[in-house]
Amino acid sequence: MLVAGVLLGTSACAGNTSVPTYTSPVVGPGANAITPLDKTSILKRLTKDVEIGSTVDPKNGDMGPRAISVVRSTFGLTKGQLLVCNFENSGGVAGKGTTIDVLDPTPGSKPATFAQSTKLGGCDGDAITVTNQVYATGLSSGHASHFDQDGILKKSYGKPIQAPLADADAYCGLPYAPEDIYVSDAATGSIVKMEFLEVSGGQKVKMTQVMTGFATNKGTGWNVLGPSGIQYNSTRTGSLCNDTLYIVDGVTNTIVAVSTASSLIQKNEIVVQRGGKRFKCANPKATCASVVYSGAPLNAPVASALLPNGNLIVANTKGGNTLVELTPAGQVLATKKIDTSKTAHIFGLLAIGTGDRDAALYYTDTADNTLHELKQ
Repeated sequence: MLVAGVLLGTSACAGNTSVPTYTSPVVGPGANAITPLDKTSILKRLTKDVEIGSTVDPKNGDMGPRAISVVRSTFGLTKGQLLVCNFENSGGVAGKGTTIDVLDPTPGSKPATFAQSTKLGGCDGDAITVTNQVYATGLSSGHASHFDQDGILKKSYGKPIQAPLADADAYCGLPYAPEDIYVSDAATGSIVKMEFLEVSGGQKVKMTQVMTGFATNKGTGWNVLGPSGIQYNSTRTGSLCNDTLYIVDGVTNTIVAVSTASSLIQKNEIVVQRGGKRFKCANPKATCASVVYSGAPLNAPVASALLPNGNLIVANTKGGNTLVELTPAGQVLATKKIDTSKTAHIFGLLAIGTGDRDAALYYTDTADNTLHELKQ
């Protein structure tokens, strides 16, 4: 299974913003139609915990590591390097961090400032495109911002984004295929699609709130819950992409899968109903949502990672720092406690590897502001 970052783009067209009466059925574990390649638990194999290095920004002291992303090609940045968002400032104030740091993927790495901007206030997302363009989100700033491969701010985007909680890159991998960015919003309980369109004289970004209705808790700082943990998966059949968007909601303890996600083009095309288990879909034959899993052992999850075999790992923020591994069909494969603290420390996850044998998992630890790798 080919793992990309987050979603295949589609051409723009005028959208019908009304939502018809079609409502998806209530579904539970095992109801998702996607069949994983295997049910091998990777989490059980990850027995070695290696500290990569500190994530404290060397220039302004920002800390509170959050989102992690990996560089996929050498262009400005170096393939394999890791970007980490800082959510706190040097005084430990949540939502005031304004930096993204880059680290090499080896133990003893030293952080280097990749980007610093007030537009990154409360940095909690750092999606990287195939050309190493970085789209980072700031919960406090209310923006998704574009930085080039050298960390130079190019442009920031606001409405309809208000309080972005995570973002992800969406690229299927086919030649000439568009590449999009998806942003989750903790203020509106929505998913916003940033679609890159070629126009005369350059490129235009079209922003569409394609999903809404996710639960939010109206919290502050580290306690904000809502749609987050966005992951994108695609498999190719000839010239076609079969892609799925995964979204975690820490309020309802649910993981949602959006089928044929690249078909999302209309405003509020999918509306999550109260409770997070039913969905109104404007074009159910093209794309709709279903619940992958709901309930324990999920406990206010925020971060997630997509493993090479298609399984998911999510990190709870309540009840201890527990990782939960599930198949896309909703089967819980394993749980793993990172530490016994009751304070949430794990807000960033990233899986790497090409298969079961070399899969590994990076995580950020806010207890000591470090980046770790769980290895086999």
